[in-house]
Amino acid sequence: MPRTMLTDQHWQKLKVILRNLSIHHNSNLRNFIEAILYRIRTGCPWRDIPCCFGHSNSIFKRFNRWSSSGKLLRLFKLLASCPDMEWIFIDGSHVRAHQHSAGIANQSISKSVGGNSSKIHLIVDAHGNPIDFMITDGTTHD
Repeated sequence: MPRTMLTDQHWQKLKVILRNLSIHHNSNLRNFIEAILYRIRTGCPWRDIPCCFGHSNSIFKRFNRWSSSGKLLRLFKLLASCPDMEWIFIDGSHVRAHQHSAGIANQSISKSVGGNSSKIHLIVDAHGNPIDFMITDGTTHD
């Protein structure tokens, strides 16, 4: 098994958490989770996800449904609930927004001389596992 795939031990623990979130196991749930982890790890476009995980359009649609319903955020919060607090690291990165981005009230987009931007703040534990993240407008200081 490749080092980047979920082990059976990790999958058994994750299945319990998913069941508590009313996400029931079906034949392709593990492949779906693996596809999300693959995309996060590689940064590839949805259409370039290997077919061994399933059809990329189906994975994208399911990801969108989970994201819109809040399932992904609840899952992230549960997985991040027991961090190793020996060391905590915080980092912020600027992300440029498209020049025609609107920046409506609930979006964190600021306008400045350099253009439209947002800032992603990430907090990780001693093992590099994400604890929390926040998106602010690009002019907010760390």
